[in-house]
Amino acid sequence: MIPPDPSRIMRIASGYGVSKALLSAVGLGLYTQLATRPMTLGEIVDTFGLKARPAQDFLDLLVSVDLLERDGDGPQARYRNTPATALYLDRSRPEYVGGILDIWERRNYRFWADLTDGLRTGEPQNETKYAGTPFFETMCADPVQLAAFMDAMNGASIRNFQALARAFPFGRYRSMADVGGADALLSRQVAAVHPGIDCVTFDLPLVSEIAQRKIAAAGLANRIKAISGDFFADPLPAADVITMGMILHDWNLDKKKTLIRKAYEALPDGGAFIAIEAFIDDARRSNTFGLFMSLMMLIEFGDAFDCTVAEFCGWCREAGFSRFETIPLEGPSSAVVAYKD
Repeated sequence: MIPPDPSRIMRIASGYGVSKALLSAVGLGLYTQLATRPMTLGEIVDTFGLKARPAQDFLDLLVSVDLLERDGDGPQARYRNTPATALYLDRSRPEYVGGILDIWERRNYRFWADLTDGLRTGEPQNETKYAGTPFFETMCADPVQLAAFMDAMNGASIRNFQALARAFPFGRYRSMADVGGADALLSRQVAAVHPGIDCVTFDLPLVSEIAQRKIAAAGLANRIKAISGDFFADPLPAADVITMGMILHDWNLDKKKTLIRKAYEALPDGGAFIAIEAFIDDARRSNTFGLFMSLMMLIEFGDAFDCTVAEFCGWCREAGFSRFETIPLEGPSSAVVAYKD
């Protein structure tokens, strides 16, 4: 009997290095620089202040996993973007998704070194562990950091929000409230596609100030209102549709159920509650990214987690929702609609 090949184990085990190489490339701005022209090893070394030999290994590692392309061999070979990195990792492109990777590079990657401690304690492994500062308090303490965080979340969410705006019949409804709406990204996408719906984006005061600026810049001040509040302490804005984009996974089970119940109470009969998440498949076998994000919630919050569609629908039934629909979005993400009939 031929024993199993261990190469897959080793490939996954060494994947942390490949991941870090990608994060370093984004953090350096390599892909943005290569958007201007292909570059030789020497030019890259001079531009970013690197050492030649490790830089060559770094670049060729990215070539080996199709995150760079290289024309030729030797010192005169030129490195250039792949079609995917040119589209998604060039900071000058509207499709840029590298903001979240940049935050993972500067912040999150280091906290994952303590994953085992988190598994044993169920406690956060971020600033809360080392400085006693909760995640959202850390983000809101620095307006520049908060704005960077929201830009990063936008890059990770915009394709999902655009897909939802096209797929769900918002045009059948008169109003939408996006709870935890950050800088009104989802509201701006929905309002742009559906001219007959008025939107409210609801978040903390400092966040709402950023939302107001983004709404005004988009020319949508007559269609979208930014309302300040605390979605645990205050009633949710009443609307025909209530949305929560990547909000529920930030909280423990009791708080998840609280938000679902408050959404039910704020909706009229015939209203819809939409949760956008990287929902884990019900068998918990295939959505690797959803499971990764659930562990990310452990790192950030301790008792927070991502859930399956079946779990979410069960909690919604407890609150009174009676009918459900799943809308596939980008990659591993989906929207689950709970209807109040």
